[in-house]
Amino acid sequence: MSGDTGGRRIGVREVAAAAGVSTQTVSRVLNDYPGIRDATRERVLDAVAALDYRVNNAARALGTSLTRTVGVVASDAVLHGPAAGIAALERAARARGRWISTAYTDSDDPADIDVAVQHLLDQGVDGIVLVAAHGETPLEGYAVPIVPLYGESGTRQREAAALAVQHLADLGHRRIIELAGPADWREARARADGVADAIARRGLERVAGFEGDWSAASGAALASAVAERVRAGATAVAVANDQMALGLSAGLAARGLVVPRDVSMTGFDDNPDAAFYSPALTTVRLDVEGEAAYAVAAVLGDAAPAPTPPVLMVRDSAATPRQVASPQG
Repeated sequence: MSGDTGGRRIGVREVAAAAGVSTQTVSRVLNDYPGIRDATRERVLDAVAALDYRVNNAARALGTSLTRTVGVVASDAVLHGPAAGIAALERAARARGRWISTAYTDSDDPADIDVAVQHLLDQGVDGIVLVAAHGETPLEGYAVPIVPLYGESGTRQREAAALAVQHLADLGHRRIIELAGPADWREARARADGVADAIARRGLERVAGFEGDWSAASGAALASAVAERVRAGATAVAVANDQMALGLSAGLAARGLVVPRDVSMTGFDDNPDAAFYSPALTTVRLDVEGEAAYAVAAVLGDAAPAPTPPVLMVRDSAATPRQVASPQG
């Protein structure tokens, strides 16, 4: 089988001739139709490779209404969570023979998000996944399915946040401070719900609640207020992501409070640096790859295994509570 075509553009007819099948059979193989014999599928794919045939997505869309592209609308992609989610969606899409097309927006304004969605719809995407979905992000009324990366219910987000608080309770902490993410984020609200569930279930006291913007800087900015509550008897802080925990830990150290000697701390995400914080951060990990595969399958109307449950990563930032003895600073 030769790939020399004299400079002509390779089409389905050339592939069909090389494989000894009809053009309809080639189309069925390329579109993953069931019922194709393995030997036939292999001959077609061998011909595709030998001839270096490239699928024309625009032409395919005219014939099948499918472009084999999944749209992604993303905001705040500089943060670890959204960035990791986008990378996982790319891998999940490719595993299903698709690509992703990403539209970025810096706004939580539904009108701006709608512009990004319309841009992807104009490209003929087969479905759209929302990364870092905000509270008012539209999900219905479009021509293709639109789903948030972590699901509408945020069940596993709640479970993960609850795991962190339950770990603090098991260590003996009873008076907990919460440092939540921005309230307009669906994920932040789900994590806050998980904290509230665990506090109620274990009969703990939520001494205070603060809200950051996911950044280390926002955690550091709240250190003074958190330190005041710690000196008044709170013994642990449940933080909604690892970056805010990093900033808060540094801010508390500058005020004479050492983690975990004076106050225990948990994070969320298990970002790649969390094990190297000082102290190493106890945090919770979501199955981001599984969540991405599940979301891609959902917008394509396919089945996929449910993501694995969240995992508690026990490290050094949480310990049994100790009485704070008027630290200096």
